[in-house]
Amino acid sequence: MSQPLPLKSFIKRLSKLPGLGPRSAQRVALHLLTERQKAADLQKELAEVLSSVQECSICGNLGLDNPCHICVSEKRRRDVLCVVEGVDDLWALEDAGTFDGQYHVLGGVMSALDGIGPEDLRLKELISRAAENDVQEVILALGASVDGQTTAHIIAQQLATTGVKVTTLAKGMPVGAELDYMDAGTLALALQHRTNL
Repeated sequence: MSQPLPLKSFIKRLSKLPGLGPRSAQRVALHLLTERQKAADLQKELAEVLSSVQECSICGNLGLDNPCHICVSEKRRRDVLCVVEGVDDLWALEDAGTFDGQYHVLGGVMSALDGIGPEDLRLKELISRAAENDVQEVILALGASVDGQTTAHIIAQQLATTGVKVTTLAKGMPVGAELDYMDAGTLALALQHRTNL
């Protein structure tokens, strides 16, 4: 017997979430249907999150306040701006606990295949922030993918007129890695970006 239409639609919607394919979405849907109290608790928490968490109008972070706690903190440097693709990247850098500047969330990277151009990202806001504030350096913390590097190149070109120093994260060997397990691209980047000891 086939699934009821509302369930089929729910599974299809779940399968569009990051990390879930059709089979995983079906398992989640079945779990929620058999554990109805968990589903009700999840529904309540989701409603609470949707009503209380908002996007920071300055950096694009998610939080309870607008502007967010990072943007208003007096302890954060104002002269360094770290550009990230998404909020998850910002959270990863914050968890590392080593960056004390400001952030700018682009909301993605440019992708010709996906039809994402500069106008679909928070690029204008970035250029404004870099030009109008006391920003001395913009760190491009974007992925090493072709789309990430293309986006970084276009940002660097647009920031060239502002006089702001543009840097990128070092790329190459991860800590604790063995050479024989590295792919050719990672090894090439590691050799390209080698440093003095």
